[in-house]
Amino acid sequence: MFQPYRFADIEVVEDAAALRSEVREFLDEWKDKWTPWERGLGWTRYDRKFSEAMGAKGWIGMCWPKKYGGAERSMLERHVVIEELLAVGAPVGAHWVSDRQSGPLILKAGTETQRQKYLPEIIRGEACFCIGLSEPDAGSDLASVRTRADKVDGGWLVNGRKIWTTNAHLSEYIIALLRTEGTAADRHKGLSQFVFSMRLPGITIRQIKDLTGTAHFNEVTFDNVFIDDDALIGALGEGWAQVTAELAFERSGPDRYMSSFSLLEELVEHVNKTGSDRMIDRQIGAEFAKMAVLRQMSVSIAGMLQEGLLPNQEAAVVKDLGTDAEQRLPEVVRSILGQDSPLDKSTSLAEINAAITQTAPTFSLRGGTREIIRGIMAKGLGLR
Repeated sequence: MFQPYRFADIEVVEDAAALRSEVREFLDEWKDKWTPWERGLGWTRYDRKFSEAMGAKGWIGMCWPKKYGGAERSMLERHVVIEELLAVGAPVGAHWVSDRQSGPLILKAGTETQRQKYLPEIIRGEACFCIGLSEPDAGSDLASVRTRADKVDGGWLVNGRKIWTTNAHLSEYIIALLRTEGTAADRHKGLSQFVFSMRLPGITIRQIKDLTGTAHFNEVTFDNVFIDDDALIGALGEGWAQVTAELAFERSGPDRYMSSFSLLEELVEHVNKTGSDRMIDRQIGAEFAKMAVLRQMSVSIAGMLQEGLLPNQEAAVVKDLGTDAEQRLPEVVRSILGQDSPLDKSTSLAEINAAITQTAPTFSLRGGTREIIRGIMAKGLGLR
């Protein structure tokens, strides 16, 4: 029977309750410091002290080998930690990309020298990574790479630009997809991945403000930036295959349906205080039902990753459905509150809703647009 998608019925590990309690106790010491606005923007917000505290608890790189500083815990245990962080809108921006995809990529495809250098820093919460994929004038076409790495004695010279690079201005390192041969017309061929410092001469960073007034997006320009030979990750010319595998980590986690969760929790508290009716109960119940389904799908994917599988198709489904749920929630809140303005900050609920309303349009861009994601799904169904 044709089964393009595998969503096994997986339960979170037996000792998850103890871990969940430990994480909640840890977060209780921090969460009162964050305003509703800050909690609404938690997944991109940079707080190095918080990330270092996470590292001290062993909750960054927690599935990685002990010889690099990891805890060798399961992907399902990591899922528990990520859920709890997202539920309260914790500021995870200083370690998010490093833990979710940069570290796993280096662990899988990097050299031993790279593993020894980067992984312990990530685990301690000391290394913020950014990802150099998108380029100006290329839209969502990640394969249209024009930024080049040309071979010279002892290394490579990098020239070109990347855009929408989250927290590039705060990052110690970048993993960039660069063209090492051919032209942009060659598409997936001739692409390689490199890891190097964001402090190298020739790198210029221009911050891009969004609707919230923050500027976690950046345009990064490389002007004859010299990187050593040991900056290459994996095999030369295998960059596209590596990026595809890396994006499965980016698209499959709880962050693809829980970015708005703190808003949902705030909504329930508000309604419990002010009263509700059958229509409001139905609206909130529908959103919780979607969240429950998405959670089970995400847990299933965590189980696949634990088994060493590459759930590209399943991750695309969770990302697409999760984005719809995340972007719809601010509108649900506005309808219940009867707000005339989405930027009202008169209550905690209104404030967090204002923050998420302004950032929600980006949810369907990060990790691949709807068109790209649905193209992946169509391919999995054999329609393309």
